[in-house]
Amino acid sequence: MSVRAQLEARVGEVIGVGDWHTITQADVDRFADATRDHQWIHVDAARAAEGPFGATIAHGFMTLALIPGIGPVLDIPGVKMIVNYGLNRVRFISPVPTGSRVRVVREIAGVSEKPNGIHLEERVTIELEGSAKPACVAETLILLFV
Repeated sequence: MSVRAQLEARVGEVIGVGDWHTITQADVDRFADATRDHQWIHVDAARAAEGPFGATIAHGFMTLALIPGIGPVLDIPGVKMIVNYGLNRVRFISPVPTGSRVRVVREIAGVSEKPNGIHLEERVTIELEGSAKPACVAETLILLFV
C-alpha cells in the first residue's frame, strides 16, 4: 500500500501525542529576544503579576513555534523528508503561564498528491495541563517527500 493510501486510511485519527513540556521564563525571555517582542506580559514578572493573567505568559507565536520541537515525531515509512509548508487556521485559545506544561496532539485532517510527494494536513492541538481548553489549535500543512 502506498504512503498516500496509508495516510488516507488514517484521516481523522490521532497520530501522535507528545510529552509534557514545561514553559520556563528563560524560554519566554529567549523567544522575546529572538523576536524583539518584549511586551511586559511576557517578560516583566512583577508587572505581569498585577496584570490580567496574574503571571507572565508565553507568546502565542512561541506556543505555535513549539509544535515541531515538542510534538511527536512523524515517523512514516517510505518518507525521505518532511518540510513545513504552512498554516491555515490558527487560534490561541488560552494563555500559557510560565511554569505551566503543554503538549502537542496531532491528527490527520487530509491527504493529497503533490509533485514528488504528499501534502498532509493536520489538526494540531497544544494542550495546556489542567485546563479544559487548549492553549492553541492550528491546521498545519506539511509536504512529505517520498
